[in-house]
Amino acid sequence: MKRYLFVSVLCSSFLVSTAQIEIQKVEKLKAEAAAEVERNAVLGQQINDMLFSFSELGFQEFETFNYLTSLLEKNGFKVQKGVAGVPTAWIATWGTGKPVIALGSDVDCIPKASQKPGVAYSDPIVAGAPGHGEGHNSGQALNIISALAIKKIMEREKIQGTIMLWPGVAEELVGTKAYYVRAGYFKDVDACIFTHVANNLAVGYGDAGQNGLVSVRFTFEGAAAHAAGAPWRGRSALDAVELMNIGWNYRREHLELTQRSHYVISDGGDQPNVVPSKASVWYYFRERTYPNIKKLFDIGVKIAEGAATMTDTKFTYEILGSAWPGHFNKPIAEAMYQNIKMVGLPQWSAEDQLLAKATQLEMKAPKVEGLAVKLDTIGLPSPTGSVNVMGRQLMSMGGGSDDIADISWSLPTVVLRYPSNIPGLPGHHWSNAISMATPIAHKGIVYGAKAEVMTILDMLLKPEILKNAWEYYRTEQTKDLQYTPLIGEKDSPAITLNKKIMEEYAPKLKPFYYNPLKYKTYLDQLGIVYPTVRPDQKAEIEKLTEKK
Repeated sequence: MKRYLFVSVLCSSFLVSTAQIEIQKVEKLKAEAAAEVERNAVLGQQINDMLFSFSELGFQEFETFNYLTSLLEKNGFKVQKGVAGVPTAWIATWGTGKPVIALGSDVDCIPKASQKPGVAYSDPIVAGAPGHGEGHNSGQALNIISALAIKKIMEREKIQGTIMLWPGVAEELVGTKAYYVRAGYFKDVDACIFTHVANNLAVGYGDAGQNGLVSVRFTFEGAAAHAAGAPWRGRSALDAVELMNIGWNYRREHLELTQRSHYVISDGGDQPNVVPSKASVWYYFRERTYPNIKKLFDIGVKIAEGAATMTDTKFTYEILGSAWPGHFNKPIAEAMYQNIKMVGLPQWSAEDQLLAKATQLEMKAPKVEGLAVKLDTIGLPSPTGSVNVMGRQLMSMGGGSDDIADISWSLPTVVLRYPSNIPGLPGHHWSNAISMATPIAHKGIVYGAKAEVMTILDMLLKPEILKNAWEYYRTEQTKDLQYTPLIGEKDSPAITLNKKIMEEYAPKLKPFYYNPLKYKTYLDQLGIVYPTVRPDQKAEIEKLTEKK
């Protein structure tokens, strides 16, 4: 009996010792991977600055496409181009077998957001041109230096697995990810890490509190006529558009509090003396749940029918994009957050903080506190039943949308947010581009890549993480709700959007494309002193500092 007990104790000790060795090995590899990311920092800066200089709108990211696919091919990745019917989309893979871990990030920019980096007031590179007023130029830089670091370790340690990189094309139009899912590009993927620019290093899980949406263009057709000579012979498509908008705005009073909807008249006719025979209005219908998004869309169609009836015109509609409300994976997020705590935030220089505070002053931000110096806590699920109106429990109020949600409903997914932007800015604005080709963005990329590569190692070397991730996905996330695309079988990506705008501005932006062979950074190429702030901004910051 004692001998068996002795053997049992020995076996138990051996198992504990082996487990400790395995943990120590993983932690050692994480440290090596983080160091490799640091060695790739210059490449990350170059990718970031290059994409910033291209400044391409959704579906027209051709310079970005050529640059990134060429870079990945040179580094041993197999690249499939033009996927899901989107000319600027691609899938790049390296490695063999399972698990397959996808790394994604958006690449498109914002209209009329051209801005010189490092300058704390409006100073466009090209007036009226697009610019990276959200910071989508940075995520692929993060993913690529992370992927190259993990690739090196996987080769040396003979770790099985496949790394898959992919771009969020036309995210500002929520235009492609549902088509990626429909085309089957994620059916064999085990987990997805998506990266998005932010002002802290963070991750969350569960219902993210976002709205989903459907993006729809309504086109009315009537009859042209001389607007002064024979207006009675005309049937104004513009009248129909305006009546639809009036109808929608009156209906808003009687919609759920969680809805957010907005529109632009994308075609209002040609000239005043011709009754417009054709006109279009483009709507985003946002809501917190799939059924309510569909309900909102159906109301929009009915109002369009009414407008067409009132004006004796005809109408059609085209779905231009869609997104579900997001839901993100708890086990992967929890593993990632432990790595985030190990990585911490970058050490911001006095120059970094000066640029941030001057920009916050310029934009009248609620607080002028500069860049984040304390990590966020892990993001928890958005509460439901948080608003009681006349005895009815409503969900949290929602807000923006992102079509990464369609992928999150297809497989375990998390969003890693990294600190490359300045807190307190309006978003989708030239001011959000100020930091995006500066040391602030460059440091945020490196720290985000460290957290990402460490989490990839966890998923490769700790099988229980992916097992638990799929358990959460099947038994909690999708237990009572299954993904149903908001796009139909006959819908296709709206690849002609933004074409005219980029045809106008790409030639004007081209002389400003970054040349890393000649200049260390894009700031150097543009001749910008970092940071560039006005004397009054600097004086105001000094006053605020004295008060503290």
